[in-house]
Amino acid sequence: MAALYEGYTLCGLVQAQNQSDSGIQGIESERDSDHVVVTDSTRSVTLYKVSDQKPLGSWTVKQGQTLTCSAVYNSHTKEYVAVSDNKVIRVWKEEDIILDKAFKATVSSDVWRVHSVPGGEPVVLFQRGAVRLLDSLLSAPQQPVEEVLAQEEAIRWSTTVIAEAAQFVIFQTEQKGDHFLYLQRPNLNAVQRYRLEREEPGLSPLSFSASYRDKHINLLYLYPNGHVYQSVVSVRGPGMEEEAQALPLPRNLLFALPVGEGLLGAASALALDEAHVAVVGVPHPSAGAGKDFLCIWNTNFQTLQAGKEMSGKIYGQLWSYSSKLFIPHGKSLSVIPYECPKSSLASALGKLRQARTEESKAPASVPSWNTILHGEKVQPSRTVETRKTRTTRKTQSAPSLTVDQVLELIKTAPVEEVQREVEGLLSRSDIQELQPSVGQLASSLVSRSVADPAFYTPGTLAQLVHTQCLCHSVCPDLLLLALERKDYFLCQLCLQLFPDVPEAVTCACLKTFISVPDADADSMSLEPDSVAFMESVITGGRGQGGLQNGFSPAPFEEDGTDPLSGGGAQTKTTAEDKEKTVTEPGQTCPVGLHKAVLLNEVLQTAYSDTFLLPHLKDLSSQQVILFLQYLQFLYLRYSQDTFTQTHGLRSPTLTQIMDWVCLLLDAHFTVLVMTPEAKGLLLNLHRFVKSQVRLFSELGKIEGSLEELQKIKVKKEVGQYSIEVIELF
Repeated sequence: MAALYEGYTLCGLVQAQNQSDSGIQGIESERDSDHVVVTDSTRSVTLYKVSDQKPLGSWTVKQGQTLTCSAVYNSHTKEYVAVSDNKVIRVWKEEDIILDKAFKATVSSDVWRVHSVPGGEPVVLFQRGAVRLLDSLLSAPQQPVEEVLAQEEAIRWSTTVIAEAAQFVIFQTEQKGDHFLYLQRPNLNAVQRYRLEREEPGLSPLSFSASYRDKHINLLYLYPNGHVYQSVVSVRGPGMEEEAQALPLPRNLLFALPVGEGLLGAASALALDEAHVAVVGVPHPSAGAGKDFLCIWNTNFQTLQAGKEMSGKIYGQLWSYSSKLFIPHGKSLSVIPYECPKSSLASALGKLRQARTEESKAPASVPSWNTILHGEKVQPSRTVETRKTRTTRKTQSAPSLTVDQVLELIKTAPVEEVQREVEGLLSRSDIQELQPSVGQLASSLVSRSVADPAFYTPGTLAQLVHTQCLCHSVCPDLLLLALERKDYFLCQLCLQLFPDVPEAVTCACLKTFISVPDADADSMSLEPDSVAFMESVITGGRGQGGLQNGFSPAPFEEDGTDPLSGGGAQTKTTAEDKEKTVTEPGQTCPVGLHKAVLLNEVLQTAYSDTFLLPHLKDLSSQQVILFLQYLQFLYLRYSQDTFTQTHGLRSPTLTQIMDWVCLLLDAHFTVLVMTPEAKGLLLNLHRFVKSQVRLFSELGKIEGSLEELQKIKVKKEVGQYSIEVIELF
């Protein structure tokens, strides 16, 4: 049975004179589940720690300026993003005090909203329907923006959803009484456009809610007559090139809420999970005609499971983050914790037994580390009923299997049954208690996959890796099995989450990634953060920048000497040679997008020089040249003024790039010197390393100067006017 718990006030509301709205423009999640960013409808952005009910920081635009977009948090760069006066994008950090002194850029068209999801790159949705990634937009703020919408079509609601490792921007529009839904991926031209079915004449949706589950985007929307509809949209639907074309969007009526007398004016419905919906501003069925209630309805059984009266005016706004509902009402913004257990007929009727019967046996308890180290009392594993489809709800659920029973099942059962039982075990067990058994499950799955070529469970193995209870030493054959089965997504997860990958396995991954054809690599499904980072590197920063990271992309350094001729003779090259050796390698990426993503994972894997060098010598000369060309491409991109190394969590650093350049040159220098096509590449790489040495040398001088300044004793008696001369040697 769903429940609403005792709430508390997060902050007061600053309302307009007419008090027609709450004064809150938006609430967005921040760094974790206990921090939110609140944007008012005029000039201020405030960061709150929810559990402490206190602000940690506040930023305000100048008098005369207005925030026209709620601020969002960029988890990649640890920055906040907002829009003022429709066209000015502002970016700032928590330590910035004055908002007007932080970074800002004016774009060429009015912005509707900036959206950001944890782990994803912020996207900008313009009022005319165009979508841009924030980083690509800020690299050229005045770039032209296309018009996706018709002349009299306007956006009413928007959000963003992560689906199938891709980010989708979803927005709803209205045009002369017709309502449309758009699905668009940033940087792609294909747009999915749907027409919503008409409701009663003159009725427009009051609220929308979108979520991704079962490989589809589920849309929930509420009308003033109390009807709550659900539409299911495929993320792989056809792209609509012509705006005039729009596919009909089927819908089904989830339930009809009681509206009392008249129609709903300020109400909102928000999907909490697949079976529960939170509703605000709708009359309680048992409390008369008042609309000042917050309720949780079960859509499977059409029952009201929890209700709470809210004092003061209801504004029809509702947000949900980390099992907490944020609702403005009256003169305050309240936080209401809630709980929605798995939906079942027994819980809907209030007849779910809380205690176990004597006949049922508890699953075997797996001791936690606290039990082993501190002797704490072992708590039995809490089992939760696994999710069932509507067609199987009336059948009795099978008894829960223990870890030992699942291990025996893995040896002989079909793939589908193994996946179902292992995933069910992970979902119903406390991961801390299950930690010692994750390695046994992974080892059993790998052993059978090696012995039986027809048996392989990529999704289950990826789920085990995601628990972060595995490492290479616990299951040493897992990464090699993923390479053999060409499961590069699992390889990527292992390289990201395993802290102890041996150098020999790292080189095996490198050799495989370099050898895979670009066409095969582009068909892979990889981790979205790393793909988004590489897309920004390949598509952004076309022009060469000035001096950056100690390197100038001029053909030669000031001394003009040939590094392979001992430094004594001047090198004479034509402009054509310079263009060939320097410009061409930096124009395009020598490998495909997904292959580059996999190579980036190798660059970020921990290693020891002593153990890695012997295995690097197994690479062929062509593989080494291709990898060095890719490292050169990355270095040139990092050296551009327009490039910032804050695109994502999974991005190699400049130091890692230079270290791998040096490793490859150490392992293959003799072969590369004797290879004609590698000469120009070696010249460029020599300048890269030399520029870094020069940069660190200059930084060392600055460090020494700053240390000398710290040693200078400040005179205690200083007159009203004095001049001091500081000489730096």
